[in-house]
Amino acid sequence: MQPSTFNPWTWRDPSALAGGYARSGPDAAPSEAPEGAGDGPDAPGPGTPVDLVGYRVEATDGRIGAIDEASDDTDAPWLVVDTGPWIFGRKVLLPVGTVTRVDHLDRTVHVDRTRQQVKESPAFDPDGYRERDYRDQVGDYYRETYRRN
Repeated sequence: MQPSTFNPWTWRDPSALAGGYARSGPDAAPSEAPEGAGDGPDAPGPGTPVDLVGYRVEATDGRIGAIDEASDDTDAPWLVVDTGPWIFGRKVLLPVGTVTRVDHLDRTVHVDRTRQQVKESPAFDPDGYRERDYRDQVGDYYRETYRRN
């Protein structure tokens, strides 16, 4: 269980965007970095801006969609995820605090919420998702999902 002071708008590990080369999957070691990981075009070096748009998003129990937009707001970074046909093309706003790891080689972002928790998140507001009031509502929802676990 996460502490009640969980901040959904803060990256847990900011280095995940500049590193995070571990392969996902049952036969990959969590700390394994492929040979030459820092040399290829898919391997951003330290300090390199990374565009997460298009990356797949995996919940703890399966795929939920792909990143449609990502913010680099310093006070509240977020990801807009297009869920495609999974929940009728609905988009969801995910705070970056839900991200556990970014696998740049597989272009996958892993979050620590279930598909159901994401599905039950506040309805995406295409006109207000950049507004503080809406982000507060989404943040409160995700804070509460941590309290219940």
